Amino acid sequence: MNIEGVHHRTVRLDGRTVLLIDQPLLPHQFRIAEMGDHRATAEAIRTMVVRGAGAIGATGACGMAQAALEAPEIGFHDYVSAAANFLRETRPTAQNLFYGINTVLEAIAAQGDHLAAAREAAVAAANAVCDDDAACCEAIGQHGKGLILDGMQVNTHCNAGWLAFVDWGSALSPIYAAHRDGRRVHVWVDETRPRGQGAMLTAFELGQEGVDHSVIADNATGWLMKQGRIQLTIVGSDRIAANGDVANKIGTYSSAVCAKANGVPFYVAAPTTTIDPNCPTGGDIPIEERSGDEVGFTWGWSDDGVFARVRTIPPKGTRCRNPAFDVTPAELIAGIITEKGIVPASREGIASVARR
Repeated sequence: MNIEGVHHRTVRLDGRTVLLIDQPLLPHQFRIAEMGDHRATAEAIRTMVVRGAGAIGATGACGMAQAALEAPEIGFHDYVSAAANFLRETRPTAQNLFYGINTVLEAIAAQGDHLAAAREAAVAAANAVCDDDAACCEAIGQHGKGLILDGMQVNTHCNAGWLAFVDWGSALSPIYAAHRDGRRVHVWVDETRPRGQGAMLTAFELGQEGVDHSVIADNATGWLMKQGRIQLTIVGSDRIAANGDVANKIGTYSSAVCAKANGVPFYVAAPTTTIDPNCPTGGDIPIEERSGDEVGFTWGWSDDGVFARVRTIPPKGTRCRNPAFDVTPAELIAGIITEKGIVPASREGIASVARR
């Protein structure tokens, strides 16, 4: 991730502190948030200081390392187990969170009652989760960049770039790789209501990388597809079921339906840590519903230079509903771009790359 030409990772463990790019402040302000213990780290996940499948998976792993470093000698394993449950409860949909937590738990358990070794193993495992996430996303870019021809116009939804992972991203990684290879590409960025991750985060990333882009209202995507101004769509994923169904940010399903109707190839990019082989279909994926305040209010800078929350559209007293994700059925997906290559969105395709 390059911000003003300086490389950053979204998530990093520094001693007992988890360092996170404070995403709700972007694009207005860049700040590194410091989480001093696993409870603060969990709260950062819950409140979306950090968000995106890979990023919260890495943050969950780092939170578990914090718990191992904090835990007393008496009751060490009980403390760690309670911390794991606390971290799991922050966000229910993204599979990477559970992968990150469980990977560190397994490393701790392998050391038995050798507590010093268990603490070291937890830190090593958390750092390995972070490094693996970055490496997988870089590989996704290399496998996916061949889909992007010179001069192509590409659409994406939400933010599945650097900020959603430790580095490189999933859906944006092929775009970055193609751009760095010298191909001209224009990205149509869905604003992604209600939190505006596309307008705020994806546009910020693409601008920092120098990729040509335009932000559009979510309901403009289908019309641009019909006009032939979008030739390819790539989105990320928060969980992929064993049959190839995909959960992603709310609005993804609508884009996939429009893409199918207009003959636009619709790809999903995700590391294999996003696959949940124990989830048979998309109907089995838990869908998080967040506070309706995210629909009724937004944050931004006033003309007076104050960063504040303001009511947007609904009249006072109107009830707002806020499902955070939807499920796109496998039959609408042209393929899934993973670090192991592009596979069909099918039970066989998923099984060929899923981690055991």
